[in-house]
Amino acid sequence: MTNQAPTFSSDPNSLVNEREAASILCYSVRALQNWRHRGGGPRFVKVSSRSVRYRRADLLKWIEERTVAHTSQAI
Repeated sequence: MTNQAPTFSSDPNSLVNEREAASILCYSVRALQNWRHRGGGPRFVKVSSRSVRYRRADLLKWIEERTVAHTSQAI
């Protein structure tokens, strides 16, 4: 197994697994799992009881919603 960066589709509605989503967000897979359980993370697609995917558009929207210009700006 190689440690290559995931290749991303240009389609914003394409689905990525939680490992790819964690890589896009620069967070751990465990952080995504905690957010799904507690709330506060990006929207996700529950494909089955044990399979979760994220739309690229939802990940990018979540990032954009947290982008601020200065430290006193509320999220």
